[in-house]
Amino acid sequence: MMQTVGYMPMPADFRYKAIYDRGKPSLPKKHPMMDTGHRAKIFAPFDALRGFNFAIMSKEVPYVPKCILEEEEQAELNRRLTILHNLTFNGRIARANRPVAAVTYFVLCADRNHEAYGWKGVYTTIKDIVWNVDFVNMSVLIGKKRIHMADISEVTADEIFDEDWEHDVV
Repeated sequence: MMQTVGYMPMPADFRYKAIYDRGKPSLPKKHPMMDTGHRAKIFAPFDALRGFNFAIMSKEVPYVPKCILEEEEQAELNRRLTILHNLTFNGRIARANRPVAAVTYFVLCADRNHEAYGWKGVYTTIKDIVWNVDFVNMSVLIGKKRIHMADISEVTADEIFDEDWEHDVV
């Protein structure tokens, strides 16, 4: 009678016959508990393709082309930037006035693998203290962020840009 290994017949010159004949190894009935540190590694999330999830999420960002302001909007933006410039003419005046404004500006897509790279972007708003409005370098320093004036689409502030409000420079 021929023995079988699994579902196949065992050949006569089967080199592992002695091991097979010994049978299954006897293991203790209760497996020792694994310590918590090693057990946590088993259930940790595994990212086989590092950065793939970030790449997928970056494709979902709704990039838009940069809007060009009309003449009236550009004139109003220039008026507001001039008011902020007068409130932040130098460091002493800026520290005394500490004007808080919200600036909405355009940021180009920086993902080289995205179809919008270099020509589309997103509009971001930052609200902080305006420290400097520089008409020579055409930039605005708000908080710790320097923004080029060509990228700014809107500047808003509570009470600063009202027509009736007098701007007292300290």
